[in-house]
Amino acid sequence: MTAIDTDAYSAQLRAKAVDLSVQALLISDLRGTAQENDLSEPVNCGGYGRIRHFSSAASPGWPPNPLPILPAAAALGIPPGDQMRAQVFQNAVCNWRCWYCYVPFSLLSGNEKKAQWFAAAELVDRYLAEPERPGILDLSGGQPDLVPEWVAWTLQALDERRAGDVYVWSDDNLSGPYFWSHLTETQRELIATHPRYGRVCCFKGFDAESFAFNTRAAPELFDRQFELFARLLATGMDLYAYVTLTGPVGERIGEKVARFIDRLQRISDALPLRTVPLEIEVWGPVAPRLTAARRQALDVQNQAIEAWNTEVEARFTPADRQRPIDEITL
Repeated sequence: MTAIDTDAYSAQLRAKAVDLSVQALLISDLRGTAQENDLSEPVNCGGYGRIRHFSSAASPGWPPNPLPILPAAAALGIPPGDQMRAQVFQNAVCNWRCWYCYVPFSLLSGNEKKAQWFAAAELVDRYLAEPERPGILDLSGGQPDLVPEWVAWTLQALDERRAGDVYVWSDDNLSGPYFWSHLTETQRELIATHPRYGRVCCFKGFDAESFAFNTRAAPELFDRQFELFARLLATGMDLYAYVTLTGPVGERIGEKVARFIDRLQRISDALPLRTVPLEIEVWGPVAPRLTAARRQALDVQNQAIEAWNTEVEARFTPADRQRPIDEITL
C-alpha cells in the first residue's frame, strides 16, 4: 500500500477545512454515520456534536486512563470522579488513516456533503446553549491541528463570553508543525498559557514499523512525533500523551517498547508517567477494516502492554506511579 505523502496531503486538506476570513472550519455531520451507532447519547447541536463519556476504567492489565478527567477537574476546581461527560465536535479532515480509528474514513477527507461550515464562535454558542452541557469541550477530529486556529478561536470566544466553567481539550496526531507555521505569536501564547486548556498528543505505535502499519504514513515520520512533542512541551502548554501499541507481528516486542520509553525519557524523564497506553477495540467503523494482519495486531498490543507495564514498574517508584497524572512535572 502506497504511503501517504503527509505534508502534501496536509496542505490539501487544510485548504478544504478552514476559512480564515470568517474564522470558520468544516465540522463533520454525524447523523446517519456508522459512528452514530456507537454513541450512548443522541447526537446534539443539530447533528454536528456528540457527548462522550470519558472513563478512567480500563481492561485488566491496562493502566487506567485519567485523561482528560483529572486535568479538567483540577482546572475547574471540581471533584474528578471516575467519569466525566464532554461535548465533542469533530473537524472533517485527517491526514492519516489509522485502521483502528473509530471515525468513518468518509468523514476525514473534507467532503462538504458530509460536513458543514461553522464559525468557531458559533460552535461555542451552540455548546453553551445545550441543556445540561458538560464542563469539557473536546475539539476532536479528524486532526484538529490541521486547523490550529480552532483552539485559539475557541478559547477567545469562551473568554469573551466569560465562560470560566469550561475546560477545552484537544487532540493532536503529531504529524506536522502547523502550530508554529499558521498561528500568530499571540495565538500560540493564548493556547500555551490558558489555565483551562489541555492537549493530548498520540504516538501511533512503538517504532517506525508499527507507526507506518497503523497510520499508512511514511515510517520516517515516527521520529517527527518526538520532535514535535518536545517543541510543544517547550511552550509551557499543559501536555499529555497517548500511545497505541498495535503493530505487525514481529520479534523482540519488549525491546522495542523499552526503546520507545527511552525516547520518551529523552524528552523528559517523567514523560512515561504522563503517557497513557490506549487499548484498541473494535468499534463499528473499525470492523470492516480488519484484515488478518490487523487482527494479529490486536494480539501484539497485548504483548506490548505487558512490556510497557514491566518497564514503567522498573523505572519508577510506586509513589511516582500513583501520583495523579496532572501533577507529574515534565
